[in-house]
Amino acid sequence: MADTSKTAKLSIADKEIELPIHSPTCGPDVVDIRKLYAQGDVFTYDPGFTSTAACESTITFIDGDKGELLHRGYPIDQLASKSHYLEVCYLLLYGELPSAEQLETFESTITNHTMLHEQMQYFFRGFRRDAHPMAIMVGVVGAMAAFYHDSTDISDPHQREVASHRLIAKMPTIAAWAYKYSIGQPFVYPRNDLTHAENFLHMCFAVPAEEYKVDPILSRAMDRIFTLHADHEQNASTSTVRLASSSGANPFACIAAGVACLWGPAHGGANQACLEMLKEIGSVDRIPEFIARAKDKEDPFRLMGFGHRVYKNFDPRAKVMKQSADEVLDLMGIENNPVLQVAKELERQALEDPYFADKKLFPNVDFYSGIILEAMGFPTSMFTPIFALSRTVGWVSQWKEQLSDPGHKIGRPRQLYTGAPYRDYVEVEDR
Repeated sequence: MADTSKTAKLSIADKEIELPIHSPTCGPDVVDIRKLYAQGDVFTYDPGFTSTAACESTITFIDGDKGELLHRGYPIDQLASKSHYLEVCYLLLYGELPSAEQLETFESTITNHTMLHEQMQYFFRGFRRDAHPMAIMVGVVGAMAAFYHDSTDISDPHQREVASHRLIAKMPTIAAWAYKYSIGQPFVYPRNDLTHAENFLHMCFAVPAEEYKVDPILSRAMDRIFTLHADHEQNASTSTVRLASSSGANPFACIAAGVACLWGPAHGGANQACLEMLKEIGSVDRIPEFIARAKDKEDPFRLMGFGHRVYKNFDPRAKVMKQSADEVLDLMGIENNPVLQVAKELERQALEDPYFADKKLFPNVDFYSGIILEAMGFPTSMFTPIFALSRTVGWVSQWKEQLSDPGHKIGRPRQLYTGAPYRDYVEVEDR
């Protein structure tokens, strides 16, 4: 629990209210305003909740000024370079890095849950063939509650555990099948002899007509993409999962709500927007033109994939992602891909430009992840589904944490009402 030895005094008209201050492990102190309305007859006003702590959490911490992201205290760059996704999943779910035996058991559990109920194939086929993969994922994840009744009771710790494992295990299969369905290819079943990242790539790119071998550089890059997107504190989709969970909704409905929120272009679509910008630039010789436009305050154009709302310094995830981008581009080659050529040259010019350095507009994780996914052969429509399957463990961890908090209650934000005051109904003939 946070330290509450300090207090804040607030004067409202002739009242003086004393509010407790919580001192967290990391980050700024937090003024506890839960009794503000009862004592002062006022609410707080904070659109976007940018200055409001909506919960207490022990999972993830971000220091945007330092460019720091910690999962259970461990820096993301160490986890991404030394660990792998399923180990990070265990860490987020249970709070500590696993022993070798614990990790082996956990990996086996997840691997053995990757198959989908066979009848879910018909659910996929209910969508139009040109449906966006995210539309399919929202529907299929929500429909899991209709197929897995034995893991919907949120009051049962065992069922919560089973639901957690199922969601982490099956989300890559759902995403891969959504992709296969969108391009008219047969579904590829998961294989227990492959790693989590290898399995996803195999389900996306294998076909029955010939053998597909997953390149280790690509599987490592994909694993890093999963790891670097695993959790990111109380972002919009995580807050959506928590709000849905506060009503007592089943886990599949809660995660489907998170997927729906992530679909928004302001949240999960950043790497797609970045790639679309690179295609708009078109060729290396046009880069100076677009850099000049980005510097022009009168021009609405912005360089997508540079800077971050939370990080006021270098995005710590981008450092590791850049290494993967370089490895993948070396493997796949960029000579015949103008989009990737533009990306590499834009990165170089922007990093050397004092304007971007002074404003700390460095390439972020979305810039590099879009480049990697493009090089792998994924269409932009799959970028957000891959983000969703990566973030599932974060959503599940936050969901479990909230349910284990004895003080949690249904979310019910208040409002600053500026509509009409009380007025009496007027009969239609008198209006």
